[in-house]
Amino acid sequence: MGEVWPTAIVAGVAAVSSVLGGLIGGWRKPSTLLSSIALGLAAGVLLGTITFEMLPRAESLASLTFASAGFLTGIALMFVFDLTLQRGRTAGPASDQLRQIRRFHQKRPPRGDEVTMLAGGTAAEEIIEGVSIGVSAAIQPELALFVAGSIALDNITEGLSIGALSAERSESGGRGRAVKWTATIGASLFVSAVLSWLLLRSLPDIPLGMAVAAGGGGMLYLTITDLIPEAEARHYQHSSTLAAAIGFLIAFILSSLV
Repeated sequence: MGEVWPTAIVAGVAAVSSVLGGLIGGWRKPSTLLSSIALGLAAGVLLGTITFEMLPRAESLASLTFASAGFLTGIALMFVFDLTLQRGRTAGPASDQLRQIRRFHQKRPPRGDEVTMLAGGTAAEEIIEGVSIGVSAAIQPELALFVAGSIALDNITEGLSIGALSAERSESGGRGRAVKWTATIGASLFVSAVLSWLLLRSLPDIPLGMAVAAGGGGMLYLTITDLIPEAEARHYQHSSTLAAAIGFLIAFILSSLV
């Protein structure tokens, strides 16, 4: 892409998707069945985008070694950020260490309430996704469309969760809080996408490939730690698993057609 406006358009669509999801979730809380389907579909599409588009493109640009290094870097960045929010300690609900972690968080609470943790963490994660869009646009327009479309679907589901949680936690002003947070999330993605295109488009192939792989690693971390567990927690008759499979298949088909 020789001009910035195509990148701005695709990033803008992904950014607005977050606000749209927040408005819908704040206006009417989605059912658990709908949430599981939406989250599962988003997870499947993201996994397919990483598998069929981002990592193969990164390898073709930067070689297997450099693409793998970039991928691991993206995962490491998200892991460190996640632990920072949780003050270095986290555990699953069935973990043997859960009681110990809860005692620790009573003395040193996580950084922010539940809504702030969800929205603030998502806003920071959007920087990774925005960079993925910008770098993808610098490589090939079709890749940017693919990545941005997947992220837009993910942002709608995240916005739904933030909107519903804001409305639940606040009897008045919940919708306004949801708009504020989802707008922040959208702005993080939009700005990072445009800046990354402006700053990184002239880089050689190896750094560009590593950047795409890093974005894929960050998106994989987000999908595995957030989207899939949330979808599974709400599923009915394995609705989230079926939706994820459909999303993965859609990504495969689109990748083959592009």
